[in-house]
Amino acid sequence: MATATSIPNAPDLCADDYLLVGLATCFIKEDGEVHEVKVIEPIPSAAIEAILKGIPTSYQVACATTIGAVIDNETPQKPADFPEESQFGEEFIFRAIAAARTYKTKPAAQSHIPLGTSRNDFNYSVERKRVLNAKRVITKEDNVKQHSHTHKVL
Repeated sequence: MATATSIPNAPDLCADDYLLVGLATCFIKEDGEVHEVKVIEPIPSAAIEAILKGIPTSYQVACATTIGAVIDNETPQKPADFPEESQFGEEFIFRAIAAARTYKTKPAAQSHIPLGTSRNDFNYSVERKRVLNAKRVITKEDNVKQHSHTHKVL
């Protein structure tokens, strides 16, 4: 029998439900400079299937574990294999719950990286940098010019 999870917002999950957690290389822009950071993120089933097909990814390694191993009393727990300087991504617990649900609905995806193992043979690339705190500045030049007849009744 599966044990109950300590996550009140996920009564449908138990502590031994499968979860894939990845270590991604991301960047933070401060004072005009870009700094590299290692971020721990949950990986949903659709994402790992795409990554395994060879698309470039910022994930260096993915570790198959359980949701109970990475979330204890609503506190994220760093996997032992991950570097000390790595940090959890935004809304980690919420995203971990969502990712765990994707593996419950598609259990075949768990076979890509079996529980208790990790994988690092991805097409790792930081050519397209994932900047976590990027701000989008919208200018007048971004406006799309509409055809002169767009708002006329013909």
